[in-house]
Amino acid sequence: MSYEDIIFSGFNFVLLQSVLQEADIMNLGKTAFAQIMSLIPGYEFDKCVKRNNGNRYVIGFKCRDLFLIMNFAQFTDKVSLCGIDVTQGSTLFQTIFARNKVIQRSTLAHINETKNWRIYHDFRLILIVWERKLYQSEPSRLDMDGIVHAFCGSTIKLNLQFSLWVRLHHDKGAVNMHTLLDLRDSIPIFIYLTEAAVRYFTAMNLIPTVSYNHYLMDKYIYFMQLFNHFHRQQVSFVTIAKNNIKYEVIEDHLVDRQAGVICNSVIKHTGLKTSKWYPDTLRIVAYDNYATGNVYRFVTNDSTHSYLTIAELYGERR
Repeated sequence: MSYEDIIFSGFNFVLLQSVLQEADIMNLGKTAFAQIMSLIPGYEFDKCVKRNNGNRYVIGFKCRDLFLIMNFAQFTDKVSLCGIDVTQGSTLFQTIFARNKVIQRSTLAHINETKNWRIYHDFRLILIVWERKLYQSEPSRLDMDGIVHAFCGSTIKLNLQFSLWVRLHHDKGAVNMHTLLDLRDSIPIFIYLTEAAVRYFTAMNLIPTVSYNHYLMDKYIYFMQLFNHFHRQQVSFVTIAKNNIKYEVIEDHLVDRQAGVICNSVIKHTGLKTSKWYPDTLRIVAYDNYATGNVYRFVTNDSTHSYLTIAELYGERR
């Protein structure tokens, strides 16, 4: 049995522990959480703490303790301080942290709020570099040259009682998180947090691009000025067309309709602005997903791969 062949719908700490035991790779003298944390480069974390004076004037509860507790909360699917508070009474928690004294919820909240966020920010950047090296030789599932990235934006709603600075309008507060993922391992290589009022175009202009790589854009992101820049840099992109785009068909190609492909055409924008922003030809692939009943119109500057590969490529980001 290979644990690599098992796909988790979400992180389940107990399920992971049982899988590791069955795969005969688990040290039965330690918990699964302790073994996972042993992979973390402690010396790098200590360097981040020292650089930001994280443990200055601290006697008991240090930066590493907070890091472990927050990771334990994530692994055990605790989404609030109340959940962490309840977990502290478990034998597993006391065994892992060798701590009989329970940390008060108010104390944990204060520490979580006042600890320098740059410590964990810097450490995460180190882990991203480390993780990408582990997967740098990982082949693409679609056997494509270059790395496949996915850009997506998410709106995170926040309570205005605790975060007055995130006010969107009236009684609503939120922030936008713009993320670029390396789909070989789903590792974020670019994260940009903004106020919710900031449009995604601002973040897209900051995306680090590499020639001959592929970038899958979020649904209905149709920013032709940026895509023209991608095209000039020999960067491939795939996005979903808006319903109101204006274009003319330059060339039509035969397709296999039984595979769900409706059309595979070379197009050119005829809109007043889009024709100036992107004067070159593009490719549009219409695909009928029989499983969901949805029809997608993919627009791309990729003229080398087959129409089925384009449809499957965008399916990788979901």
